[in-house]
Amino acid sequence: MRVKVFDCDIESDLEEVVNEFIIDKELIDIKYQVSIAVNGEDQIYCFSAMIIYEVK
Repeated sequence: MRVKVFDCDIESDLEEVVNEFIIDKELIDIKYQVSIAVNGEDQIYCFSAMIIYEVK
């Protein structure tokens, strides 16, 4: 069993890297998280996913 973690500032970027990674993998689980921080007037988003998969 292996784990891979992805972290992106833009949700669509996370979707792209996760979709590319999971091709031909035997998935066990995917954990998804969104974090938001405020810096002055700016909102900073962090989209992350942890993929748990089986090694063939």
